[in-house]
Amino acid sequence: MENQKSSSSLKAVIAVLAVLLVGSLVYIFKVTSDVKTVETELKSTMTEKETVMKDLQELKATYDTAISENTSMSDELILERDKVVGLMADLNKSKGDVASMAKYKSQFNALQNNMKALMTENEGLKTENKMVTSQRDSTVVVLGESKKYNEVLVGQNEELAKVVEKGSKLTVLNIKALAYKMRSSGKQIETDKASRADALKISFTIAENQIANSGDKTYYVQVIDSKNNVLGEKKTVSFGDKDLTYSFATNVKYENKTVQVSEVLPGKDFAQGTYFVNVFDKGEMVSKTSFTLK
Repeated sequence: MENQKSSSSLKAVIAVLAVLLVGSLVYIFKVTSDVKTVETELKSTMTEKETVMKDLQELKATYDTAISENTSMSDELILERDKVVGLMADLNKSKGDVASMAKYKSQFNALQNNMKALMTENEGLKTENKMVTSQRDSTVVVLGESKKYNEVLVGQNEELAKVVEKGSKLTVLNIKALAYKMRSSGKQIETDKASRADALKISFTIAENQIANSGDKTYYVQVIDSKNNVLGEKKTVSFGDKDLTYSFATNVKYENKTVQVSEVLPGKDFAQGTYFVNVFDKGEMVSKTSFTLK
């Protein structure tokens, strides 16, 4: 009888141990599976982080190359490159989790789209700059109103520009020039036809600068047609030993914040060909562009 009880007790103990063993194996399997899943996810997110970082490095290299070409878009390119550098710094600090990687990839895609648009515009400006450099080596200078014909020099040698303190210098960006047909109703219709144009609209941006001197600023805008004629008022102003003939002057109240400037230059009988628009701060050319009327 005692042997039967001992046998029953042994079986019960064995059964309990078997259940515990099975439970332990299931638990170990689950833990191992979870660890592998986490390792896989970590490897995946780290690979994504490395890929995005590599893409951002290539994007920065593209901007560095474009900035080194020193076109009139250099300021815009530098601003976009700084955004890329900032995103690289943030990405480098991130843990690379799925949520943050989705955010960084979205920001990268937006920066990449901006880069493509800016590179297209920059290539166009490089082509125009080559044409201007090969055809023009100085700005228009009028020696006196008594002369029968104005002596005109087109363009401005950038070496004439004096170097000023970078921190306090105002930057002129995004200069644009468009031709319009003015309706009697006042409506403006953009055109690229010389025969239809009766006004030019010149616009540019003065960038924010907190350490520059505030107050009234005067910019002189010079518009030169394809026949080397200065359009508009044709007034002359002297800066030292230099005479500048300009199309119109625009006065700006600058309070250390970004200012948008837009002026309309009326005209008639516009000639076909390439026009050059130069913006001067006193005797220094601070921005330029060109456009063509067919």
